[in-house]
Amino acid sequence: QLQLVESGGGLVQPGGSLRLSCVASGSTLDSHAIGWFRQAPGKEREGVSCISSSGGTTNYADSVKGRFTTSRDNAKNTVYLQMNSLKPEDTAVYYCAADRFPICYSSSSHYFSIGMDYWGKGTLVTVSS
Repeated sequence: QLQLVESGGGLVQPGGSLRLSCVASGSTLDSHAIGWFRQAPGKEREGVSCISSSGGTTNYADSVKGRFTTSRDNAKNTVYLQMNSLKPEDTAVYYCAADRFPICYSSSSHYFSIGMDYWGKGTLVTVSS
């Protein structure tokens, strides 16, 4: 059974950067597309990014395009989310999830969660001065 654990969250000032990691155990990640999602207090969960199993295709929500970058190292069974130019509205619990398929269901963030069968427990990112 694939298990995912996120790390790298914390408190950062506006304009700062963080890198989140999603490490898999119990199985390998190299046949799964991986999504990053976030949920702010009082808001619904939203898709942030999706990366194909090979890393050759990446998709992003409009709200993070140009600021966030997802990448993966299948040899390390790890997927990353590099977050730059952070804003207070990026404050949320961030989750990674593994798709049952090697490609993202859609390039639209509204549909990133479709097919995501395995979820981590999340890591909190707080952007505040």
